[in-house]
Amino acid sequence: MAGDWPVQRLPDLLTLRRGHDLASDKRVDGAFPVIAATGQVGIHNEPKCDSPGVVIGRSGSIGGAQWIDQPFWPLNTTLYVVDFKGNNPYFCYSVLKSIDFQRFNAGSGVPTLNRNHLVDIEVPAISRNEQDNIANLLFTLDAKFDLNRQMVATLEEMARALFKSWFVDFDPVRAKVEGRDTGLPADITALFPDSFDIDALPLGWQRKSVLDLAHWVNGAAYKNMHFSASNEGFPVVKIAELKSGVTKQTKFTNTDLGERYKISDGELLFSWSGSPETSIDSFVWMSGEAWLNQHIFAVRENGEAPKAVLHAMLKYLKPRFVSIARDKQTTGLGHVTKEDMSNMLIGLPQKDALFNLSQRFEPIFDRIINMLAQQDILEELRGTLLPKLLSGELRVADTEAVIAAA
Repeated sequence: MAGDWPVQRLPDLLTLRRGHDLASDKRVDGAFPVIAATGQVGIHNEPKCDSPGVVIGRSGSIGGAQWIDQPFWPLNTTLYVVDFKGNNPYFCYSVLKSIDFQRFNAGSGVPTLNRNHLVDIEVPAISRNEQDNIANLLFTLDAKFDLNRQMVATLEEMARALFKSWFVDFDPVRAKVEGRDTGLPADITALFPDSFDIDALPLGWQRKSVLDLAHWVNGAAYKNMHFSASNEGFPVVKIAELKSGVTKQTKFTNTDLGERYKISDGELLFSWSGSPETSIDSFVWMSGEAWLNQHIFAVRENGEAPKAVLHAMLKYLKPRFVSIARDKQTTGLGHVTKEDMSNMLIGLPQKDALFNLSQRFEPIFDRIINMLAQQDILEELRGTLLPKLLSGELRVADTEAVIAAA
């Protein structure tokens, strides 16, 4: 590792151990997270490790360091730190996060990390005081990232709850029928009728299928022959990119399979295939121009509903999508089809009223976009600072100007 810091081997910094078996039918509801290579997959009534903990993927998914701030159970698909050897745990986490473990893949099919291959990895040998300084800086950036993530989740819940109140439970209409105050401004209240028709819909409203409310453009079938060896062109967005953004594992391509597959910031996407619990969801893309891969719909306005309402609708419908995908699950994967969406009906007002009502959804959606844009900046900033801090090219005292510029 180039730079001013001396180097040492990874085992001199910390000790890794393979995780422990715990089948899903052996888990007992409790307060302790069960951690797999890709993150938390359940809970259990007892932990195997105290906090803080650091975990990397060993099988199925390699690397991807995770910081665990409570006692937990690491599964056998992971390696976890059992001894920090007097080093700052968050510094150790940051070091592991910086290593490209994919180059140590020993699996012919399922990606597998052999612990014996890690003994010669070189890492910086830094004093505990400087470790603490680096860890404090990175922790501050990560804390801001987590706070923004929590804010996005809160905003998504607000959009979901508002959609349910207005277009599922018809709360403003029920309030008017019962002579109660809707709690809404007069101009918004006026957009809701004061009675129901014989089908239990607000008078003048109609049921529309989810499929008819947008253009659902499935991504292109990009294959290995399309990917560039030197990361030229635009990134190809798969499920992994929806969850983690553009990373070292992201494939790039110069191949243009059609402009309809090109996405940019603010694009609403729906992942319709994959693991029901972890992959079936909607996302807002905020990582620049990219190509959309298959198994993901670009959800584009067709004049029937505004994007902010479509976003809220997808968040509300997520449990139904997950249930549908789970019922079709084979080898751990499920899917949602356009036929499924055509059978989902939503009660909506006439388009003019709907677009006027969307004014209450748009500020929420705009704040989500703003938060996600901040996340992208924080991610890029951390990615810029981390290798320079670990190599000694940059000292913590000199980072103020870099952070201010970002």
